[in-house]
Amino acid sequence: MPERILDVDDAPENIQAISAILRAQGYQVLAATDGARALEVLKKLRPDLLLLDVIMPELDGFEVCKRLKATPEFAEIPVIFLTGKSETEDVVRGFEVGAVDYVTKPFNSHELLARVRTHLEIGRLNRENMRLLLNILPAQIAERLKHDEGIVAERFDEVSVLFTDIVGFTPLSTRLSPTELVELLNRLFSRFDEACDRHGVEKIKTIGDAYMAVGGLPETREGHLTSLAKVALEMLRIVKEVAPDQSLDVRVGIHVGSAVAGVIGIRKFSYDVWGDTVNTASRLEHHGAPGRIHASDAVFERLSTEFSFEPRGAVELKGRGVMNTYFLLPPDA
Repeated sequence: MPERILDVDDAPENIQAISAILRAQGYQVLAATDGARALEVLKKLRPDLLLLDVIMPELDGFEVCKRLKATPEFAEIPVIFLTGKSETEDVVRGFEVGAVDYVTKPFNSHELLARVRTHLEIGRLNRENMRLLLNILPAQIAERLKHDEGIVAERFDEVSVLFTDIVGFTPLSTRLSPTELVELLNRLFSRFDEACDRHGVEKIKTIGDAYMAVGGLPETREGHLTSLAKVALEMLRIVKEVAPDQSLDVRVGIHVGSAVAGVIGIRKFSYDVWGDTVNTASRLEHHGAPGRIHASDAVFERLSTEFSFEPRGAVELKGRGVMNTYFLLPPDA
């Protein structure tokens, strides 16, 4: 699909000339003859780049650029001022309101095209970098790192933590080829990812055949434990759907409490969560049972009116001591 460029100029003859230059290079050109109309076009047909005149009726180009950069949805769209105003203070102001470049009229078409290509390519690279970043970090954390906020670390008074481990994976790895094994894990964990997305739960990481997810961060929200419980129940169903012919099951452990979360590493960095709540959830998974969701007493206290539970009794958790635990039951149990 050709890249879209919005040309904003109050002189129709200028728009016609610039459009001809851009279309000859395969770009799709949108046009607006004033600032207000430009903002309307932005909302309906999000362009990849703006060419923006300064002197226009009602809203001048500087004001249009300021409003665009103040709107998160459009802030990343590159703006090149293309104008007859060539005083130093005008150029400086253009960059101050957020433009990536400033070209004065009369202009050289080859120079203009070179600048357009450069900033479109930079925009593509930025979007790709952000897409890759979002594969490993929550969106809010990626945005903070993009603006170079330094160390990202926060304490949360209450988060819900889930660990799951595949039972029977080691024997299965001896029967399947490496490709078959990885494909099975990919199908399984992809479905887990989808369940987390549906319920607003944050996947933290996978380690081998183990999967960790957390509710209530990086932004606190009501109902995170309920959402996490729904994800856990879906995981039991997903395993049966993805691998009906394999001797696979999962153990799941869930707990709720305070935790610290942040980004660690310089290369291959990751967003992780630490604290007693995390350790307890991991121990609950380890001491659980195949095909069951092992929940702490804190989980039971918060969710006993929403879900059905089966008492497990007192369980000795390494490093945590004795805890009364429960199995979270599926709705049809």
